Amino acid sequence: MNLKKNNLKSKIENIDIFNPYVLIILIIAFILIAIPALYFSDELPSPTFQVYLYIILGILFFILGVNFPKILSKFSKSFKNKIKTLKSINFGKSPSIPSFDFSKFESVEYIILAIVLIGIILQIINFLFLGGIPLFSGILKAKAATKIWLFSYIFFIIGINLLLSKYNRKIYYLLLIIGLGMFSLTGYRTTPIAILLSVFITLYYSRNMKIRYQIMFTAIIAILLIVVGFIAVQAIQWQHWRLNAIELISYRAGFTLNILDRAIPLAGSTHGDLFYYTLTGFFKSVDPRVLVGETVLGESHSITSTIFGPAILDFGMIGIAIQMFLIGFILKLLHMIQKHLKGIATAFYGIILAQTIVWIETGPTDLVVWLFYLLGIIVIVYYLYNISNSDFGINNYNNDGD
Repeated sequence: MNLKKNNLKSKIENIDIFNPYVLIILIIAFILIAIPALYFSDELPSPTFQVYLYIILGILFFILGVNFPKILSKFSKSFKNKIKTLKSINFGKSPSIPSFDFSKFESVEYIILAIVLIGIILQIINFLFLGGIPLFSGILKAKAATKIWLFSYIFFIIGINLLLSKYNRKIYYLLLIIGLGMFSLTGYRTTPIAILLSVFITLYYSRNMKIRYQIMFTAIIAILLIVVGFIAVQAIQWQHWRLNAIELISYRAGFTLNILDRAIPLAGSTHGDLFYYTLTGFFKSVDPRVLVGETVLGESHSITSTIFGPAILDFGMIGIAIQMFLIGFILKLLHMIQKHLKGIATAFYGIILAQTIVWIETGPTDLVVWLFYLLGIIVIVYYLYNISNSDFGINNYNNDGD
């Protein structure tokens, strides 16, 4: 009996829960969350069947992207050899117990620590300029996403993931909690969720994380999603909600699917403007989600349209196909690299996958996430270009298939 339990426990622990296919599972989960609001209440109209056809189309191209490295290996001997070399490397995971030893700090560690602290300090400065806490004021929340906030977020999420991917000290978990609290006070649900989820993914691959800690992270993320979102909505003075915190989650998912449903007949109507203003709008004070609201609803409101909506509005079916293919391809390459090399690759995989999961609702209308994808591509190119027996001391490691 004990042997069977140990075998079952070993199988569960060996499941790779954050491989790129988790995105499909979470897209389906998002739809299931929306069902009560869409089909069992009078709050929202039910979407047409076409919305599910477009989602299936997006998922199919995502799967093609994830499998493209295998396809590419059949046509490129050089790429095949690099992947083969990569799979023969195994740096292994670090112990799960954090250390209090401060005697072995490295210079690089000090630099990364400084980046994290700069991120926290910038967020404090942002609150001072705003004159209050955005979480408790809809007016302040509308002004919270400043340039200071942008750099604060970039510094903190990159820094904290790099620290925790390589250096396992308890003080860094305290910094994580402080930063998480700071970004929760902005009133945006997605920011603290992306931070916590990215750290969860980073630790999952770089530490021997026990199942109870995985459950703990999942529970905290769920609580953040419900509590921060509910408080922020209640603090918006010009909106009045009669839904409770759980109902609100279903309503938001259902409303977003409705926006996608309305966007489909308008495919290609924005002619690339959403993507253009995603890249430039932050510096021109143009919110691409407001453009979604103006296009779909005819109102100047910030509206989310799922991971599929902006690409459909910009370029139609071709847009969604290219976007989902590239997301799958990039995530798969990063996943393979980080699985064997750990460190920086793991940190960036955690950040990019977490942000992509957040995109399931919000859509790819955030400049900061495209910057992370650019950095992810640089990481991929760097490692694939430099991979060779001499570069990574391949003979010193055990074989480990992907």
